[in-house]
Amino acid sequence: MTQAPPLSHWSFVALTIALSLVSCAPAEKAAAPDAASSEAAMIASARAIHQESLVLDAHADIVVASTAANFLSADGSSKVSPDKLKAGGVGAVVMAIAVGPGPRTREDDRKARAEADEKLAAIQALAAANADTVVIARSSDEILAIRESGKTALILGFQNARVLEGQVTALDTLYEAGVRVFALNHLAHNDFSDSSRPFHDPVSKQYEPDAHGGLSALGLAAIDRINALGGVVDVSQASKAATLATIARSKTPVIASHSNVRAISDATRNLSDEEIDRIGENGGVIHVSPFTAYLVNFATPEKLEAIRKARSAAGLPETYSYPYELYWELPDPAAREAFTTSIREALGPATIETMIDHIDYIVKRIGVDHVGIGTDFNHGSGIEGYDDASASFAVTLGLVGRGYSAEDIKKIWGGNFLRVMRQAEAAAGKAGSSQ
Repeated sequence: MTQAPPLSHWSFVALTIALSLVSCAPAEKAAAPDAASSEAAMIASARAIHQESLVLDAHADIVVASTAANFLSADGSSKVSPDKLKAGGVGAVVMAIAVGPGPRTREDDRKARAEADEKLAAIQALAAANADTVVIARSSDEILAIRESGKTALILGFQNARVLEGQVTALDTLYEAGVRVFALNHLAHNDFSDSSRPFHDPVSKQYEPDAHGGLSALGLAAIDRINALGGVVDVSQASKAATLATIARSKTPVIASHSNVRAISDATRNLSDEEIDRIGENGGVIHVSPFTAYLVNFATPEKLEAIRKARSAAGLPETYSYPYELYWELPDPAAREAFTTSIREALGPATIETMIDHIDYIVKRIGVDHVGIGTDFNHGSGIEGYDDASASFAVTLGLVGRGYSAEDIKKIWGGNFLRVMRQAEAAAGKAGSSQ
């Protein structure tokens, strides 16, 4: 079984948590153990829980030659490279065959499919070249078997129905290739579903209107087909209307593979309380992401004004779905860097504690059976203390510090996702099958 990182990596984090617990102890109780003892006990407990858990990341991106360098680790490597997965004790990760926005034309859909094929080939090649550490899994049983062997299971996902080229039957081809998690949306609406982040036309300076009011007829048919195949339906990046329509249509629980709480961080990409409630009622799981712009509360007067000034200075609209939005429309690299730097300063840092605030919110609202972790690594995600897969233990340590039990943490890390996947397989009559 994969080992967690050495204690020394986490001493400062654990000491901070331990000291806070000691300082909060009631005066009338017996004196608490000294900080060093508390630290050692907490780390030991967290290490045991981490080692026993199926540590599963519900969403990371596949690295290809065109992946932006600023999305990767400082040395230019993937944030979920095999060595980092092993160092972090990660037992499984969903690798998303994701494509970006583009014009809604058949020619551009073909380009999207070519990009998806490139990413599929890249993850297959990575698995072949690192067969001693990672294996592509096609079922819930295979995920557990791979993890038990000391390797990491790579679960294939896809994101953005542009890849389907207008054909619901293309889902079958993806499933046959090993895809098991299906998200219809990324940035911009497509022929199947509306996005939480509409496309902005740099010429007209306007955002595209809703295309379908949620899901189109194609989108509804796609949900039916994903259910029939035994795939897991993913609502991350979908508009609120599309999310609610998907939940109403799906015969099995849905996941949000990398979404945070809008009541804390008011980005349209995050989930409203209504969406959170419906996912809980549906039996689904919301996977919280360590992505600063979707974690930080930027609705304070000071931060809103700093963001407004930064966007105005860059010539970008003051209306936005999240503070960094449209940085890619700035043609001058220096101007782009100046803008992103100013937004970073306006937002301030996010930490493991900020991330766990979102987990706490979901747990208090709909229960611990409905929350997980999906990093969005290799697509801009990463926070202080959790910037790549090798630091996954820091999340376990933080959850222990917040008072989560071993059983709760096992559910959060992978148990909840695995339950949904098993339900999807069972509904299609494929429980435990790799076919």
